[in-house]
Amino acid sequence: MEFKDYYQVMGVKRDATQDQIKRAYRQLARKFHPDVSKEAHAEARFKEVGEAYEALKDPEKRAAYDQLGANYKAGQEFRPPPDWDDGFEFRGRGDSGDGTHSDFFESIFGRAHAGTGQDRHRSFNMHGEDHHAKVQIDLADSYTGSTRSITLKVPQIDAQGHVVAKERVLNVAIPKGIHSGQHIRLSGQGGPGIGEGKPGDLYLQVELRPHRLYRADGRDVYLDLPVAPWEAALGASVKAPTPEGSVDLKIPPKSRAGTKLRLKGRGLPGNPAGDLYVALQIALPPADSVAAMSAYRKMAEELPFDPRAEMGV
Repeated sequence: MEFKDYYQVMGVKRDATQDQIKRAYRQLARKFHPDVSKEAHAEARFKEVGEAYEALKDPEKRAAYDQLGANYKAGQEFRPPPDWDDGFEFRGRGDSGDGTHSDFFESIFGRAHAGTGQDRHRSFNMHGEDHHAKVQIDLADSYTGSTRSITLKVPQIDAQGHVVAKERVLNVAIPKGIHSGQHIRLSGQGGPGIGEGKPGDLYLQVELRPHRLYRADGRDVYLDLPVAPWEAALGASVKAPTPEGSVDLKIPPKSRAGTKLRLKGRGLPGNPAGDLYVALQIALPPADSVAAMSAYRKMAEELPFDPRAEMGV
């Protein structure tokens, strides 16, 4: 998939004001409208300009696009970095779009960001829009529950008509046992109401930060545990780390690489709690001395072992 430079499509500079973008769109829309244009590929260009305007007219989308596109050029191979939109606050609660945008547009904004709810101004007294944002927390926060200071980037238009991202700091209570994909609802922290309407809510979509030891899948947690060849072959009792402290783990004899041991209830808290799965990884001692080399030669002589026996070679 290729990166689309929406500023290039619109023929404006990256620091263009919102008014300049609007004027450029109106000119291009008239030029390439399929009903009147005699330009080659007018319909495709009209659609391309419309998509670019959809991304740049909205301060939220534009601020997010600017951050993402700072290191890309038009036509460059593109894949959205994971969690690139962390901390950006968007209006709406994820209403589906109409599916008419390009794969590039959908890949960065998704259909969840297609609608901005501009019809909220039709009533003098109306409930404020709900907002949403994606945030990352540590695995330890889910195990214990905590209160964390979270900074969100809220795109706004400054006095000169440029889009700027202002910071908004919130103290957020992290519920014990929350896992990736779940939401925290902050009542009244969304968009302001119209007239006497109450403010909307803010929904924080939670993602767990990558951990150097553990990975979570729902409430279950996984750990790769290195063991020595003799511990796997003969069985042993070893110390194993868990997010709640080390435990004595019994390694069954004749264990193989990839063997999973289940520690019931030691995953993320909940009702029921998740489990902790320990996957055994065979760690080989380095052959970095005469004695080690001799031990390996003796193993090669005494153990009739072919690691490629099941490959049919």
